[in-house]
Amino acid sequence: QLQLDESGGGLVQPGGSLRLSCAASGGTFSGYTMGWFRQAPGKEREFVVARRWSGGYPDYAESVKGRFTISIDNAKNMMFLQMNSLEPEDTAVYYCAATRVIRSAWRDAGQYFGWGQGTQVTVSS
Repeated sequence: QLQLDESGGGLVQPGGSLRLSCAASGGTFSGYTMGWFRQAPGKEREFVVARRWSGGYPDYAESVKGRFTISIDNAKNMMFLQMNSLEPEDTAVYYCAATRVIRSAWRDAGQYFGWGQGTQVTVSS
């Protein structure tokens, strides 16, 4: 049973940086695509980025492209989201999850499973 646990959120000023972590357990992950999503109060869950666990080119949402970077440490079963140049609009609960669907469906939150409890990111001065 795949289990994912997010951590690393916090309060940061605009322009600052945070690195989120997602610890994976409960199996082997080479066949999965891993995704980060976020959900702000009163809004739907929003796609941030996805990448195959085994490697390859990530798919970033336009709103984070050039500011956020996804990475995976296969030896530690960890996924990371480096977030730079943070903006107040990035404030949300951030989640990691897994999927097995093809690339064209990566942005659909309904295709993912193993959701963690989320970690709160607040960007405010």
